Amino acid sequence: MKPLHPKLAEITQRIIERSRPTREKYLARIQAAKQHGRVERDQLGCSNLAHGYAAMPKTIQIQMQKSDVPNIGIITAYNDMVSAHQPFKDFPDWVKDEVAKHNATAQVAGGTPAMCDGITQGYEGMELSLFSRDVIAMSAAVGLSHQMFDGAMFLGVCDKIVPGLVIGALSCGHIPAVFAPAGPMVSGIGNKEKARTRQLFAEGKVGRDALLQSEMGSYHSPGTCTFYGTANSNQMMMEFMGLHLPAAAFFNPYTPIREALTRCAAVQLVQDIRHQTAKPIGEMLTEKSFINAMIGLMATGGSTNHTMHLVAMARAAGVILNWDDFDEISSIIPLLIRVYPNGQADVNHFAAAGGLPFVIRELRENGLLHDDVDTVVGHGMAAYTQEPFLLEGSLQWQDAVAESRDEEILRKYDKPFLPDGGLKLMKGNIGRGVIKVSAMKEDSFIVEAPAIVFDDQRDVLAAFERGELDGKDFVCVVRYQGARANGMPELHKLTPPLAILLDRGQKVALVTDGRMSGASGKVPAAIHMSPEALMGGGIGKIQTGDMVRFNAHTGELNVLVDAAEFDARVVPAPDLSKNTHGIGRELFAGFRAQTSSAETGAMSFGGDFA
Repeated sequence: MKPLHPKLAEITQRIIERSRPTREKYLARIQAAKQHGRVERDQLGCSNLAHGYAAMPKTIQIQMQKSDVPNIGIITAYNDMVSAHQPFKDFPDWVKDEVAKHNATAQVAGGTPAMCDGITQGYEGMELSLFSRDVIAMSAAVGLSHQMFDGAMFLGVCDKIVPGLVIGALSCGHIPAVFAPAGPMVSGIGNKEKARTRQLFAEGKVGRDALLQSEMGSYHSPGTCTFYGTANSNQMMMEFMGLHLPAAAFFNPYTPIREALTRCAAVQLVQDIRHQTAKPIGEMLTEKSFINAMIGLMATGGSTNHTMHLVAMARAAGVILNWDDFDEISSIIPLLIRVYPNGQADVNHFAAAGGLPFVIRELRENGLLHDDVDTVVGHGMAAYTQEPFLLEGSLQWQDAVAESRDEEILRKYDKPFLPDGGLKLMKGNIGRGVIKVSAMKEDSFIVEAPAIVFDDQRDVLAAFERGELDGKDFVCVVRYQGARANGMPELHKLTPPLAILLDRGQKVALVTDGRMSGASGKVPAAIHMSPEALMGGGIGKIQTGDMVRFNAHTGELNVLVDAAEFDARVVPAPDLSKNTHGIGRELFAGFRAQTSSAETGAMSFGGDFA
């Protein structure tokens, strides 16, 4: 193995120093929470314990009264509407059955919501999506607040669910934890074909029946969507952070190996608790664990949503990350995979070509990954360079393949698709934002054109349909889409029309304080602009006709207006009344009112959370 890259060492030390006060405070809190002894339920009174035991079978109640019998609390995001979470239905029964064989018990401690951005995309429910992460975190904490558990097992996959579960787990960071995924759905129609049908529909060349047939051919069975968006980026990060069993992420649901991995994860946790080798999750996840997640994000071209979610997860452990860290780490991490939207393959193809064990090995051997970290299977990342096989009914891990099975999907460190991770910081008098460039064409990196300003994505779509955006270069500014304004919805419905204009030869870019997520790619988009318009950000001062310089090579994002004039502009208060009620949005007024900026994780908890 090569020594740690000097730039990575420098960034790491800077993050450690920056985080020292908040990290020390956090560690002191979780140390105080576990000072009464290893078995948390020993603290409870007899009446409290009786309530906790009451619903369990008599034989289990007898076991639970023994202090040397570990009890695992299961937090599940199961529902049978969201394809990625439907497979979790059977997981608690598997866990209970398996830990019983090892003289332990398990209880479903609580459930969390799990909404699907794919269903709510472009509709009012999307304005609840980002804050559902914080609801999930609170739900997980409520489940664990009964203090009946020696460890916790978390079942979740998709966009806001995993970050929310990690935040919730870290709020009870004095107990150990393991995460168990459900896996991606089997491959459907190709991503290129799906994208082509969407574009044809946007141009009015095919009807809704053809579009629905295409979409159902892509999203067609239990499991996560197979493109490399936020959900599958979540699973990647859980492995880079050591919260999964090695290479557990991308086995399909309802396969023997998926069940075996779930059972094995539960037993791993039980055995480590019994042998007193399980580290509390708040101690296990250090600054280097979160940096490894950032590294994985860059090496795989993962979701831009994690420029917020990873920041929020880290802050829950007292670790302070910012977008300069992402930008600098991106500059030294090569892009090793091409999966849609950065290519045409899906995550099943990626796993078949060598998968995450291959990527982790390449980074680890070349000094681009921290190895001095703890994981749910021990110390160091060596175990994560192996993949599991189910041989004669038994799980066995073997070294990752030496060579990629398909170099159009997965490559070695010395032959990357790009020399950097493709995630960049954009900044200037408009504010600070991020852009994902790994799927952009070279001729789209620089746009200098007049702004056309919108306050609602539906107004952009209407202008496109009226032909008002045809035949000219422009920067599409969509403001008042931040967390404080309307919950920061994703704006994916803008991708097909803007992509059509790009294909016609127009120079087009998007600047927004909203989100585009892991499916962003082709259209140059500076997103998550911070501060957002409603918090006084420069994006709120842009006027239609202002020249904007958008340079994804240098990261420059400026309105070419005299500085004094720009500073003096006063923007009338927007009418956000249409975003305040309906589909539950009135219940989230408190979240919107106190959320932090996108760069600090868009967290609604307030106070001294870090």
